[in-house]
Amino acid sequence: MMIPELKISTYTIKSAQLKRTVEFLVYVPVVFSKNIPVNLLLLNDGQDAEGLQLKETLNELYATQRIDPLIVVAIKCSDDRMNEYGVAGRPDFQNRGSKADLYNHFVISELLPQLHKKLNLTHKGKVGYAGCSLGGLSAFDIAWRNHQIFDIIGAFSASFWWRKKDLNDGYVPEDRIMHQVIRETSHKPELKVWLMTGTEDETEDRNHNFIIDSIDDTIDIIKELMDKGYTRPDEVFYYEMVGGRHEVPCWAKALPAFLCWAFPRTAVF
Repeated sequence: MMIPELKISTYTIKSAQLKRTVEFLVYVPVVFSKNIPVNLLLLNDGQDAEGLQLKETLNELYATQRIDPLIVVAIKCSDDRMNEYGVAGRPDFQNRGSKADLYNHFVISELLPQLHKKLNLTHKGKVGYAGCSLGGLSAFDIAWRNHQIFDIIGAFSASFWWRKKDLNDGYVPEDRIMHQVIRETSHKPELKVWLMTGTEDETEDRNHNFIIDSIDDTIDIIKELMDKGYTRPDEVFYYEMVGGRHEVPCWAKALPAFLCWAFPRTAVF
């Protein structure tokens, strides 16, 4: 059995959109057939790649022949993470996410063209975007609004609570921003969506229904998607981790399940 060698490189881009240098790690499998399409996955919060055990997970999944060749681009965040991540053009009630539109433009107009140039992505496979917590909200938003580019979304304990009103300022469930974006989308984007929460993500329960907000908000995202015509589990898959907490080690445990669902082994290499 031939196992792809995993090559890890560090790159930087001087972003005109973000007015800063963005550093990212690229995990490239050295495959043995040039005719095999190579998939691409963008990952927010790339500074957590080691904690997510990304290298070890990819090597294990290749060794056990569970995923197709996959280039992972782990984009490191900046100190301005709370403003660069979010929903583009729709800051929350504290004006967080005010640069999310700039981050979206960076990914689409600066990062992806550079990746295609540097990595020579001639045989293009599926393209995904994933993230955890606020990075998961950002990944969902960018892939959703650029569905002509992306095929897959992975959102781990995503911040779907992101809202335009404070709880003490007349908040209603319709004020959740990503849910509103989905409702306002006139068509059904051709995407597959993988969602994960942990039963111990938090303790908050704003509607007092004995279900934590992280789970409630994610389930309501699923409802919005199904109202658009998505089906479960082929197009929308939900993984609820019993005992899972809002932390990198728990997301690391969930990562193999996402990768096997999103990029299952089909090729011989």
